Amino acid sequence: MRKSVDYDVLQRLMEERLLSDILMTQEEADYLLTMEKRRVDDSVNSFPLLGKQTVLHLQSLDLRENFLLDLSRGRRKELRIKLQTRARTDIRLVRLDLGGRPHRNDDGTLVQPPHLHLYREGFHDRWAITPPSDKFSDLDDLQVTLDDFMRFCNIVRPPYIRVQKGLI
Repeated sequence: MRKSVDYDVLQRLMEERLLSDILMTQEEADYLLTMEKRRVDDSVNSFPLLGKQTVLHLQSLDLRENFLLDLSRGRRKELRIKLQTRARTDIRLVRLDLGGRPHRNDDGTLVQPPHLHLYREGFHDRWAITPPSDKFSDLDDLQVTLDDFMRFCNIVRPPYIRVQKGLI
């Protein structure tokens, strides 16, 4: 059975998405990414199990900006892990995809996994690059990769996250 579509609602959602793309300039995104961030509490979190996601709250040191750190794993046993930092609830600043499929950028370039999605004005997070080796030292070790990712996102007081050995 087909569901009916409310085209007015769909149009409004599309306009909101376009507006959010327009409202975030590259300068703002770069500023938010380089802003120092900290955990909001001292709880100890475990890296998610297969098919699960963990969302951890972060905030700027001056408490004016809130961020989210998303950790997720694919549903199947093969490797598929996503580490992501969001600003203002739904603006994805940076995402590291480990495993999964290659990504094709709008200019036609194909980026193999692992790849790093960076916010790019006009493209949101739909642009990917190979993770720079000077920022990501060992992509085969999830704990090292998680620590490198949090440093890359300028999380100066990171949340406590337990990572099971052998996830990668």
